[in-house]
Amino acid sequence: MTKSRFKLSTMIIFYVLLVVLLSLLITDLLITENTSDDIRDQLEEKALIVSRSVAESQIVQESLQNQANDETIQDYAMSIQEATDVLFVVVMDMEGIRKSHPNPERIGKSFVGGDEERVLNGEEYISISEGTLGHSVRAFTPIYGTDGEQVGAVSIGISLDAVEASLQRSHRNILIGSLIGALVGVIGAFLLARYIKKSLFGLEPVAIARIHEERNRMLHSVREGIIAVDSDAKITLVNKSAREIFQKAGIHVEDPLGLHISYYLPHSMLERVLETGEAELDEEQVINGSSIIVNRVPLIVNDEVVGAISTFRDKTEVNQLAEQLTGVRLYAESLRAQSHEFKNKLHVLLGMVEMESFKDVKSYIKQLVDHQVHEADAITNKIKDPVLAGFMIGKLSFAREQNIDLSVSCETVIPAPGHVAVTHELVTIIGNLLDNAIESLAGSEEKRISLFMSYVDELLTIELSDTGTGIENGVQEEIFQRGVSTKGEDRGYGLHLVRASVDALEGSLELESILQEGTKFTVIIPYEAEVNEE
Repeated sequence: MTKSRFKLSTMIIFYVLLVVLLSLLITDLLITENTSDDIRDQLEEKALIVSRSVAESQIVQESLQNQANDETIQDYAMSIQEATDVLFVVVMDMEGIRKSHPNPERIGKSFVGGDEERVLNGEEYISISEGTLGHSVRAFTPIYGTDGEQVGAVSIGISLDAVEASLQRSHRNILIGSLIGALVGVIGAFLLARYIKKSLFGLEPVAIARIHEERNRMLHSVREGIIAVDSDAKITLVNKSAREIFQKAGIHVEDPLGLHISYYLPHSMLERVLETGEAELDEEQVINGSSIIVNRVPLIVNDEVVGAISTFRDKTEVNQLAEQLTGVRLYAESLRAQSHEFKNKLHVLLGMVEMESFKDVKSYIKQLVDHQVHEADAITNKIKDPVLAGFMIGKLSFAREQNIDLSVSCETVIPAPGHVAVTHELVTIIGNLLDNAIESLAGSEEKRISLFMSYVDELLTIELSDTGTGIENGVQEEIFQRGVSTKGEDRGYGLHLVRASVDALEGSLELESILQEGTKFTVIIPYEAEVNEE
């Protein structure tokens, strides 16, 4: 991107001046032409009116008809000339001899100009000619006697210097107006440029274009889907990832920009965010069967909601990341629990060795090996999903470390699920239920947890009961809401996640609890087993 050599203020001032000067130049040309034509028309009309008035004068008519003294005509003509402020009033006889003239010495001489022949033939007209008094507009009118015969003619002249003077005055006024307009334009352009630059945080157009390009590239390069709307809920941005996610969900619109959000993405909830001005975080939304995790945030400028933006990601990808994280965490917890348990057993073996009870050492080792093999075989033979089986083994070790009797029983073989996302939901359900049960046993004398699983008619049943403190009846309806907990502040997310996972699998969840006796959770979910292709 090439850098502009001119600043925004310079460009605005230049273009404002250019527009003002061009406008005034065109105005000058139009006014000059129209003014010249109007003035000439006015002068011609004035000359014609004066000439007709002189031609209708009884004094002039009788003097020409009787060939009286020229002084009578001269006196009358001069009075008319002074009264009407014309250049000359010349009365002539049928021979073209002047009977009146501003210069008395030219009375009795022939009319000069060469444009008087037509009027001596009875025609009234207007002409422009050069005479003894200069360039002028001339109106010619024939004069008739009382008997109706033409006895002479009158010529009224108005100097064209008046036209030139009027045009010069117009030019001068236009020039003054142009200078004032240019000055006002420069001041206005400077103030406008200053205001625009202030509104743009002092950035020049090149910098704004660069930032806009960088912002577009950044938004289209992130993996999260992003969609933004203005205050009217019309789409202003849909990045590449968002379009890919929507295409997977069966939404195909070539160019969604400018469309109403409800037309492009029904039930987006962005209109609600525009109305309330409140953010909605980590919400799950289903679009044509595709599940996504959504964050919706209002865009607020000067305490006013000017739009909203939504970021989201395919829940399948989130689940895959969660499965990887869960697997690592479970593996670490299992290793830690087994390491702690193994260290305790090594202390037992060390004591036996120091006491030289070698027969007891042999028997104890055999007992440990048989127990570990039996426990692992019991889990892996019944639970065919390796992730879920490893999770169970880890939880058994953790429960032993907490001196809790955790028993896992499967009435039937639990096959691996047909979709890996189901494993994540099962780990979320069982893991959070077990964690809650272990915490509830902290103050109980009898620390026992029973986990029962069965798979019949494509339904997976999970029953988990404990001998913990139980849950009050008044709290049981609200315990699955986010943030609601009987264990203190900043808690109450585990059972909320359990409810969300059960709902995602379209299952059911029941709770039975008695204070100081224990709690039982029953989960039933549709379960499609993995098809083995052998």
